[in-house]
Amino acid sequence: MSGTSSNEYIPHHLQHLRYDVAKGEWAHGTDGIVNFHLINVDSLIMGSLLGLLFAAIFYFAARRATSGVPGRFQTFVELVVDFVDGQVKEVFHGDRRFLAPLALTIFVWVVLMNTMDLLPLDIPGMIAGAAGAHYWRVLPTADINTTFAMSITVFVLILVFSVKSKGVGGFGHELIAAPFGAHPALWLPNLALNIVELLAKPVSLGMRLFGNMYAGELVFMLIAMLGFAWAGAFASGAVVGGALGFIGQVLLTAGWAVFHILIILLQAFIFMVLTVVYISMAQESH
Repeated sequence: MSGTSSNEYIPHHLQHLRYDVAKGEWAHGTDGIVNFHLINVDSLIMGSLLGLLFAAIFYFAARRATSGVPGRFQTFVELVVDFVDGQVKEVFHGDRRFLAPLALTIFVWVVLMNTMDLLPLDIPGMIAGAAGAHYWRVLPTADINTTFAMSITVFVLILVFSVKSKGVGGFGHELIAAPFGAHPALWLPNLALNIVELLAKPVSLGMRLFGNMYAGELVFMLIAMLGFAWAGAFASGAVVGGALGFIGQVLLTAGWAVFHILIILLQAFIFMVLTVVYISMAQESH
């Protein structure tokens, strides 16, 4: 296990491989979760690689697609595409040529990133250590920087779609005239409420995904710490206690992994659906 003791195990696994752009050197520590001059290199690399994997899978599926009887791989990809398109169609009744691919990208990419939480906890760190990296968090969505970067992108799309459908003047008028009316005395209350509503969307998107995946990662770490107990039992000669501890750890890990698969899929689905809902609402007038 990474980390020299049970007290150091979880703090070690919560460390990111960080680069300080301002100082031009590698940085360590968990202070300053959101810091604009620190780059979490592990999250950036893992997210980018999984994004490329998503593109490669669907590019390969498109190149191998046939109008005849589809194979299992093509059938699976078509099921995912039809599922996402069906969800978009239920929420958004306009032109889906942009929104459906966006929803598909979000859903599959978030699923791939979330799935990294099912990898054995210490193996990625051991591989990174062999390559000279002291820390390596393999789960990008347990990094608030990743989830907020995605939610801020959605926020920008909300503004773009709002201005596109209503015009700059119409969007500005809606900010100061809804929901209480266009009387000048109500402009500031309207503006304040609308700003809070707009900002709440990316904050809730980013925090929901981050919170669930971070908590799931912590549970895996707590279960992994049982290894210190049964290893100590074996070392002291308590073979039965060590064996029971080992079996308990295996069962707990398997049980939580099965349950966590539901969380992985559900959080990706929620992020996708809320993105579509928010963009659909952006094109509607109050």
